[in-house]
Amino acid sequence: MKYQILLAAALLLSACNRDKTTEAGTEGLNAAASADADATASPVVDNPNVVSENETPNPNAPVMKFTEAEFDFGDIQPNSKVRHTFTFVNAGKSPLLIEDATASCGCTTPSWTKEPVAPGAQGKMEVQFDSRGKQGIISKQVAVRANTQPSITTILIKGNVLDAAAKTANPL
Repeated sequence: MKYQILLAAALLLSACNRDKTTEAGTEGLNAAASADADATASPVVDNPNVVSENETPNPNAPVMKFTEAEFDFGDIQPNSKVRHTFTFVNAGKSPLLIEDATASCGCTTPSWTKEPVAPGAQGKMEVQFDSRGKQGIISKQVAVRANTQPSITTILIKGNVLDAAAKTANPL
């Protein structure tokens, strides 16, 4: 008789635990459903890269024009750092100011002209790539955020990091 009571209590407790899991899961689904309902109620999304139909583009905005949007390093030695300087011109009618530049990987580091670039003047964006721990074909993007329309311009570096083991096996 005691074993039957213990068995019944164990079943009851395990059933209670399942109910709580279901409730938590249902609550999560309900929260997601209400978030979806809220999103459909107010479909306005703040995306600085998209000009809405109501906004007209600013004809006096700065315009960032890179002389090259991508650079190929070719073969890159293992455990080395390579750099390339991208140049751009402000083809707009007001000063261009770079707010930030972020790379798609921690192995890539951008640095840029910090002062405003006057209309018709040149600016620079230096990108450094560290091949330590990398091997094979690489392709890294740098997103440059500035006071332009659209606000983000993307540049690209690529190359082929040589195999460190092949270098040590064939020293020249």
